[in-house]
Amino acid sequence: MNSRGVSAHLKDSVPVAGLCPQGAYGVQDSLRGGFSSVKNELLPSHPLELSEKSFHLNQDKMNLSTLRNIQGLHAPLKLQMEYRAARQIQRLPFLQSSHLALDTLRGSDDVIGFEDILSDPAQSEMMGEPHMMVEYKLGLL
Repeated sequence: MNSRGVSAHLKDSVPVAGLCPQGAYGVQDSLRGGFSSVKNELLPSHPLELSEKSFHLNQDKMNLSTLRNIQGLHAPLKLQMEYRAARQIQRLPFLQSSHLALDTLRGSDDVIGFEDILSDPAQSEMMGEPHMMVEYKLGLL
């Protein structure tokens, strides 16, 4: 397996909506997207790192299959629709969303984790001009 194949599995599955790292001429837009990092291209340093990245996804799949076996096909479909609706609720582009509705649906709203205390480094606050970021998301720029 080459390094590109593994790095595709390591990247977060939720991209930042509306922000494209490529500029108009195919050159990286460092002002909006930040600087590129070699760290994103590296192989996992430990065999469990890949498993830890997909822990919540595997847990959700297991819970949905258990729910399907107990209540039928309609229950996981309804829950997935609610997840999708809760994921679409966001604040303005320059503010970090807490996704409280999604945490409540998953039952993790009463759990205090690392990202609650020290914040998730993958979702760090984006600094920038608020008006420019909203206009860029709306396609006015």
